[in-house]
Amino acid sequence: MPEKLNTSSRRATVSRTTKETDITATIDLDGSGTGNISSGVVFLDHMLTNFSRHSGIDITLDCKGDTEVDDHHSVEDIALVLGSAFLKALDSKTGIQRYGWAMIPMDETLARCAVDLGGRSYCVFSAEFKRPAILGFSTEMVEHFFVSLSRTMQANIHLAIMEGKNTHHMIEAMFKAFAYAMKMAV
Repeated sequence: MPEKLNTSSRRATVSRTTKETDITATIDLDGSGTGNISSGVVFLDHMLTNFSRHSGIDITLDCKGDTEVDDHHSVEDIALVLGSAFLKALDSKTGIQRYGWAMIPMDETLARCAVDLGGRSYCVFSAEFKRPAILGFSTEMVEHFFVSLSRTMQANIHLAIMEGKNTHHMIEAMFKAFAYAMKMAV
């Protein structure tokens, strides 16, 4: 447990506008797990809503992106914005646990996640997906999402599928494992 609880507001809003995307995200680390997500990528909305619910972190996110081209710019820029919002909301990191970890089963799948909010960015990702996309979310972008998130969040994120066959279950278990690891760390 942290030695001293942080009683200051741990909220942040970050916006990013590029030629491909226009994103605004607000997070509240001490929320109730409410997600109001509109990314333009249906399955990513589902994953971020699950993350919010299971972490207890409120997220409001709106992204207008060039999804008619593909999901790459939106997914990458959302991760960059969310990582920046986490870093800003953590501020001086007073009172955080810093480390968090979780193992989450979902039917035939078992996902593992460990995070370190110590200020160094690095992502280790181990998963292979059989389906190329789910509802507009390219499975190759799952790793890229977490690599981009770790960079702007200045955190170590280690994610792995220990067992799994169903691509939907694997990705969802990873986002939920990340949620519980973050819940512990913050």
